[in-house]
Formats: sequence, C-alpha cells, structure tokens
Amino acid sequence: MSDSTVTQSEGREEVAVPGSVTDEVEREAPGGLAGRLRRPRRPRLWFEILLIAVSYWTYSLIRNAVPEQRGKALRNADWVWSAEHHLGIAAEQSVNHAVNSVTWLIIGMNYYYATLHFVITIGVLVWLYRWHPGRYSAARLALFATTGVALLGYYLFPLAPPRLMRGGHFVDTVMVHHTWGSMASGDLKDMSNQYAAMPSMHIGWSLWCGLTVFALASVPWARVLGLLYPAVTLLVIVSTANHFWLDAVGGVLCLAFGFAVARLWFGALPHALPRRAPARAAEPAPAAQSA
Repeated sequence: MSDSTVTQSEGREEVAVPGSVTDEVEREAPGGLAGRLRRPRRPRLWFEILLIAVSYWTYSLIRNAVPEQRGKALRNADWVWSAEHHLGIAAEQSVNHAVNSVTWLIIGMNYYYATLHFVITIGVLVWLYRWHPGRYSAARLALFATTGVALLGYYLFPLAPPRLMRGGHFVDTVMVHHTWGSMASGDLKDMSNQYAAMPSMHIGWSLWCGLTVFALASVPWARVLGLLYPAVTLLVIVSTANHFWLDAVGGVLCLAFGFAVARLWFGALPHALPRRAPARAAEPAPAAQSA
C-alpha cells in the first residue's frame, strides 16, 4: 500500500502524507484534557447548537450591559470623524447620501444589514460542520475569539455611529424609510447598545465567512462570492450610516486576533487542518504471553 493516500472532497483532491499537519497536531498535542481539546475531532451537533446559542446570548447580554456613556461616545465619534478627515478618507457622508437617494437600493441594504449578518454566519458554520468537521472547531474558535475581544472595544471605546453624531448631517436610513434594518433604530433601539460601533462585527463576521469560504470552497464562483461578501458588507455599513471606515478596521484587527488564538491553540490555521477529524486510535491488543 502506498505511503500517501488520495481522497476526493467537494471536487478537490486532498493528499495526506506522513509528517502532515494531521500528524503534527496528534504528535505535539499534550496529554490529558487540554491535549484532547486541541486535537481536531468531529463536533457533536447538540453541543454545538447549545454552545452557539449560549455564546450569542452571553455576547448580547454583555454588549448591551456595557454603559452607553453617551457623552463619551459622541466625543469619540467627533474624534474619529476628525481623524478620518486628516487621513483623507472621510467619505461616509457622501456615500450615505448618494445611496439613500436610490430608494430601492437603500431599503435593500437596510434588510441586508439586519439579516445576512446572522444568516450567512450560521450558514458557514453549518457548512463547516457538515463538510469540514476537522476544521470546524478551529474556525469556530477564531469566530468566538473575534467576538469576545470586540467586547473590550465596546467597553473601552464607546462610539456613536455616524447617524447619531451631533451635526453630522447623516441620514438614519432605517428611520427615514421605516424598515427594520437595525436594532439600534426605531422601536427596538432600547434593546441594543447604540454606542457599540467600534469595532464593527458586521465586518469581523463577514470577513471570517468570506475568508473561510475562499480558503475551503472548491467551486470558483463560491470563492468569488466569499471575497465579495465582506466587500459588499463594508459598503452597506457605511451607506446605512451605522459605521465609520475605521470601525471596519477595528473589525479586521479583532479577526486577526481571533485567527491568532486559533493558530496558537490548534497549531495551525483552520484551513490548514485536516478536513476530516482523524478517527480515535483503537487500543492495542495485549501481546500474547509466551508459554
């Protein structure tokens, strides 16, 4: 039998050779509970559903429990707006007004902002669970770490979105067009911390989705869509006056932290881990005793 094994997955060939990441993870992971947690393994559906539900509930609770600090958030918004003018990138107001003038486009963006942030992220998690179980835990850890560190940003740097700036002359597109594009506008504004704009998790999550799909999808058009998704999301968050450009930079930095955590814990980035979790080795049979 050959030393290398070729398997077919999603139209793409995968080659497992001695000394691959699979072997390194198994060899370098320490024993005990920590070692078992660090090894790629097939996730359990019930546990993942429970974990994601509890984690998102906890994240929302903490995010909305952060004091709104309205005065400080408005001062920080003025500072960010001034910094972007010095950098020559303060184009959010022009984009907001231009897109708002096309009614069907801005209404579509409002609903995009409200729904795809959750739908696409959950969809990518399900896809990973089904087709890339060996990479699922590492990718999920990267997403969770990204989201967790964002909470520090909301606490340490409260920031009003452009639509709430004093004298910013931005259009709150949800209020103007009477859509439900943001929980921070209209009747739902009291359910969400309106001054948690930095960093943008719309960018952090969409970029996580896009990079994951680009790295692992075998179909070219799916990889292209993976790259387009965070780019379109960036246009949406600015057009709806929910974020500054620099909020997006904060989201990218949080994602970099998330991938660094996954790399340190699993010994490789998610896409570099084996697609299938290795089967647990059977216990060796006891040697026969000589007479």
